[in-house]
Amino acid sequence: MSKLPIIDLSLFHTGDMTAKESVVKQIYQACHEIGFIYIANYGISESLIQQVFDYSKYLFGLLLEVKQNMAWSDEFSNQGYVGIERERLNPDNPGDLKEAFNFVGLDNLPTSLHLDAAIPSFYEACRELVNTIHQAFSLALELEQDFFTTRHSQKNHTLRLLHYPPLQQTPKLGQIRAGEHSDYGSVTLLFQDNVGGLEVKNAAGKWIKAPRLGDTILVNTGDLMQRWTNDIFRSTKHRVVIPNEDNAKYSRYSVAFFSEPNEDTEIACLESCQKNKSPIYSPITAREYLLNRLRATF
Repeated sequence: MSKLPIIDLSLFHTGDMTAKESVVKQIYQACHEIGFIYIANYGISESLIQQVFDYSKYLFGLLLEVKQNMAWSDEFSNQGYVGIERERLNPDNPGDLKEAFNFVGLDNLPTSLHLDAAIPSFYEACRELVNTIHQAFSLALELEQDFFTTRHSQKNHTLRLLHYPPLQQTPKLGQIRAGEHSDYGSVTLLFQDNVGGLEVKNAAGKWIKAPRLGDTILVNTGDLMQRWTNDIFRSTKHRVVIPNEDNAKYSRYSVAFFSEPNEDTEIACLESCQKNKSPIYSPITAREYLLNRLRATF
């Protein structure tokens, strides 16, 4: 595929059975061929999204010492501030030129993370959207419609605010804004601004630009979904490169929502994904896999 497909998700709920089946088939094809989709009519208001971006800019505008006081240090929490170059998504290259705030669930956040009122509403809206996507995945894979939603019921999802500061000096050799990587969980929602820089690697090994596109958001499948489906759904490598000289002078902001299964969920090859080949991956719990990936990244 030379470009990412656009799918109207509203037809999954509001269309007739033929329209719903068409959406399911489109999602299956996109997840199988490239693992990234632009979703239109996703059901989250632009005003709410803007509030989240405004809050993100406020957080990243705080003094570094204030942000560092909110840094996460407990590997089991993945909660709080992540400083510039602390994360190395591609372990072969220098640390990434970005900073982040992670919110894992909303029930046990540190009091130092003073939440804006928009965050709980946005988190819940993203959770509902992910549930719809999971339902479509279940049908595409010949499962009961609630197969994935019941295995994501504990709300372990991670909301991540991201800031890529303007470049003030020449990057180190091989250093970019976010190194080549795949996401760890099952599904990711991505909201981004207009600065650009995100690229997705297609099956032919070619990097495709994935900018903000009209009233859509990006959705991609992660490693656990790839393991569940025996590589039928792809967990595709992607990165954020240094943009052109003009855009490199500006901050880039994005918001990611990582949908992750209940911690004790066993990720084992689905029976419907074993028709043409034996299971590729050994079973593993969601918690074990995610912790292994986090330890390698930080």
